[in-house]
Amino acid sequence: MESAWDAVKALASGFATTFMHLFRKPITEEYPELKRQLPARSRARIILTRDPDGGERCVACYLCSAVCPVNCISMEAAERADGRRYAAWFRINFGRCIYCGLCEEACPTAAIQLTPDYEFCKKNILEFVYEKEDLLVDHQGKDPDYNFYKVAGVATGVADKGGHINEEEPVSIRSNIT
Repeated sequence: MESAWDAVKALASGFATTFMHLFRKPITEEYPELKRQLPARSRARIILTRDPDGGERCVACYLCSAVCPVNCISMEAAERADGRRYAAWFRINFGRCIYCGLCEEACPTAAIQLTPDYEFCKKNILEFVYEKEDLLVDHQGKDPDYNFYKVAGVATGVADKGGHINEEEPVSIRSNIT
Protein backbone atom coordinates (compact mmCIF):
# COMPACT_ATOMS: atom_id res chain seq x y z
CA MET A 1 0.00 0.00 0.00
CA GLU A 2 2.89 2.36 0.72
CA SER A 3 4.24 2.07 -2.79
CA ALA A 4 0.87 3.01 -4.30
CA TRP A 5 0.58 5.97 -1.91
CA ASP A 6 4.14 7.12 -2.83
CA ALA A 7 3.24 6.92 -6.52
CA VAL A 8 0.11 9.05 -5.98
CA LYS A 9 2.11 11.62 -3.97
CA ALA A 10 4.75 11.82 -6.70
CA LEU A 11 2.08 12.24 -9.37
CA ALA A 12 0.31 14.94 -7.36
CA SER A 13 3.61 16.72 -6.77
CA GLY A 14 4.31 16.76 -10.50
CA PHE A 15 0.85 18.09 -11.30
CA ALA A 16 1.21 20.76 -8.58
CA THR A 17 4.48 21.96 -10.09
CA THR A 18 2.90 22.09 -13.55
CA PHE A 19 -0.15 23.93 -12.16
CA MET A 20 2.09 26.55 -10.45
CA HIS A 21 4.02 27.27 -13.64
CA LEU A 22 0.80 27.49 -15.63
CA PHE A 23 -0.01 30.90 -14.11
CA ARG A 24 3.49 32.40 -14.07
CA LYS A 25 4.51 35.08 -16.50
CA PRO A 26 6.77 33.56 -19.19
CA ILE A 27 10.43 34.54 -19.26
CA THR A 28 11.15 35.62 -22.81
CA GLU A 29 14.45 37.05 -23.93
CA GLU A 30 13.99 39.60 -26.67
CA TYR A 31 17.19 38.58 -28.43
CA PRO A 32 17.74 40.99 -31.29
CA GLU A 33 16.58 44.01 -29.26
CA LEU A 34 18.14 43.13 -25.89
CA LYS A 35 21.47 41.36 -25.96
CA ARG A 36 23.19 39.62 -23.08
CA GLN A 37 26.49 40.93 -21.80
CA LEU A 38 29.11 38.36 -22.83
CA PRO A 39 31.96 37.32 -20.54
CA ALA A 40 35.22 39.20 -21.01
CA ARG A 41 37.02 36.11 -22.33
CA SER A 42 34.37 35.08 -24.87
CA ARG A 43 35.75 34.05 -28.26
CA ALA A 44 34.01 34.66 -31.55
CA ARG A 45 34.92 36.52 -34.76
CA ILE A 46 38.61 36.74 -35.67
CA ILE A 47 40.27 40.03 -36.62
CA LEU A 48 43.75 41.08 -37.75
CA THR A 49 45.08 44.05 -35.79
CA ARG A 50 47.67 46.71 -36.50
CA ASP A 51 50.71 47.80 -34.48
CA PRO A 52 50.85 51.26 -32.86
CA ASP A 53 52.67 52.64 -35.92
CA GLY A 54 49.72 51.66 -38.15
CA GLY A 55 51.45 48.78 -39.94
CA GLU A 56 50.13 45.25 -40.16
CA ARG A 57 51.18 43.07 -37.25
CA CYS A 58 50.97 39.79 -39.16
CA VAL A 59 54.40 38.55 -40.26
CA ALA A 60 53.01 35.45 -42.02
CA CYS A 61 54.82 33.03 -39.73
CA TYR A 62 52.18 30.33 -40.39
CA LEU A 63 51.89 29.47 -36.68
CA CYS A 64 48.16 30.19 -36.61
CA SER A 65 47.47 27.98 -39.60
CA ALA A 66 49.73 25.25 -38.19
CA VAL A 67 47.95 25.15 -34.83
CA CYS A 68 44.41 25.35 -36.28
CA PRO A 69 42.73 21.98 -35.66
CA VAL A 70 40.33 22.35 -38.62
CA ASN A 71 42.71 24.00 -41.13
CA CYS A 72 40.51 27.02 -41.74
CA ILE A 73 43.40 29.54 -41.95
CA SER A 74 45.63 29.98 -44.98
CA MET A 75 48.06 32.68 -46.08
CA GLU A 76 51.04 33.48 -48.26
CA ALA A 77 54.16 35.24 -47.02
CA ALA A 78 55.88 38.10 -48.80
CA GLU A 79 58.75 40.41 -47.92
CA ARG A 80 59.00 44.17 -48.28
CA ALA A 81 62.07 46.00 -49.53
CA ASP A 82 63.16 46.74 -45.96
CA GLY A 83 63.12 43.00 -45.10
CA ARG A 84 59.91 43.05 -43.09
CA ARG A 85 57.63 40.07 -43.68
CA TYR A 86 53.90 40.42 -44.20
CA ALA A 87 50.99 38.34 -45.42
CA ALA A 88 50.43 38.90 -49.13
CA TRP A 89 47.02 37.33 -48.65
CA PHE A 90 45.33 35.94 -45.55
CA ARG A 91 42.16 33.86 -45.61
CA ILE A 92 39.92 32.38 -42.90
CA ASN A 93 36.98 30.09 -43.59
CA PHE A 94 34.53 30.87 -40.78
CA GLY A 95 32.30 28.06 -42.01
CA ARG A 96 34.91 25.64 -40.65
CA CYS A 97 36.23 27.66 -37.70
CA ILE A 98 35.40 26.24 -34.25
CA TYR A 99 36.48 29.44 -32.40
CA CYS A 100 38.89 27.55 -30.15
CA GLY A 101 41.31 30.49 -29.79
CA LEU A 102 44.45 28.45 -30.52
CA CYS A 103 45.38 30.77 -33.39
CA GLU A 104 45.27 33.78 -31.06
CA GLU A 105 47.49 32.04 -28.52
CA ALA A 106 50.00 30.91 -31.15
CA CYS A 107 50.43 34.35 -32.75
CA PRO A 108 53.76 35.87 -31.61
CA THR A 109 52.87 39.34 -32.86
CA ALA A 110 49.34 39.56 -31.35
CA ALA A 111 48.06 40.17 -34.86
CA ILE A 112 45.23 37.66 -34.79
CA GLN A 113 42.67 38.22 -32.05
CA LEU A 114 39.20 36.94 -31.28
CA THR A 115 36.43 39.40 -30.54
CA PRO A 116 33.08 38.88 -28.79
CA ASP A 117 31.23 39.61 -32.07
CA TYR A 118 29.27 36.38 -32.56
CA GLU A 119 26.44 37.63 -34.75
CA PHE A 120 27.21 36.89 -38.33
CA CYS A 121 25.21 34.49 -40.41
CA LYS A 122 24.92 34.10 -44.14
CA LYS A 123 22.73 32.12 -46.52
CA ASN A 124 25.62 31.25 -48.83
CA ILE A 125 28.44 29.28 -47.20
CA LEU A 126 31.01 30.80 -49.55
CA GLU A 127 30.38 34.19 -47.91
CA PHE A 128 32.00 32.81 -44.73
CA VAL A 129 35.41 32.91 -46.41
CA TYR A 130 36.96 36.17 -45.24
CA GLU A 131 39.97 37.71 -46.94
CA LYS A 132 42.65 39.88 -45.36
CA GLU A 133 40.79 43.07 -46.29
CA ASP A 134 37.69 41.84 -44.42
CA LEU A 135 39.68 40.91 -41.29
CA LEU A 136 42.10 43.85 -40.99
CA VAL A 137 40.98 46.54 -38.53
CA ASP A 138 42.37 50.01 -37.83
CA HIS A 139 43.17 49.49 -34.15
CA GLN A 140 45.53 47.49 -31.94
CA GLY A 141 42.94 45.25 -30.28
CA LYS A 142 43.67 43.92 -26.79
CA ASP A 143 47.36 44.93 -26.83
CA PRO A 144 47.46 48.62 -27.82
CA ASP A 145 51.12 49.23 -26.92
CA TYR A 146 52.71 46.02 -28.23
CA ASN A 147 54.89 46.41 -31.31
CA PHE A 148 56.59 43.18 -32.39
CA TYR A 149 59.29 44.85 -34.46
CA LYS A 150 60.33 47.08 -31.55
CA VAL A 151 60.98 44.12 -29.21
CA ALA A 152 61.85 41.13 -31.42
CA GLY A 153 65.53 40.52 -32.00
CA VAL A 154 66.61 43.53 -29.94
CA ALA A 155 69.89 43.13 -28.10
CA THR A 156 69.62 43.47 -24.36
CA GLY A 157 71.84 45.65 -22.24
CA VAL A 158 73.79 42.58 -21.06
CA ALA A 159 75.26 41.47 -24.39
CA ASP A 160 74.70 41.65 -28.13
CA LYS A 161 73.05 38.90 -30.16
CA GLY A 162 75.17 35.78 -29.92
CA GLY A 163 77.12 37.17 -26.97
CA HIS A 164 75.23 35.45 -24.15
CA ILE A 165 76.46 32.33 -22.36
CA ASN A 166 76.26 29.22 -24.59
CA GLU A 167 74.70 31.22 -27.42
CA GLU A 168 75.99 30.92 -30.96
CA GLU A 169 76.41 33.84 -33.34
CA PRO A 170 73.28 34.60 -35.37
CA VAL A 171 73.10 32.90 -38.76
CA SER A 172 72.53 35.07 -41.79
CA ILE A 173 69.55 33.56 -43.57
CA ARG A 174 70.56 35.20 -46.83
CA SER A 175 73.92 33.36 -46.80
CA ASN A 176 72.08 30.03 -46.43
CA ILE A 177 69.99 30.64 -49.54
CA THR A 178 72.92 31.07 -51.93
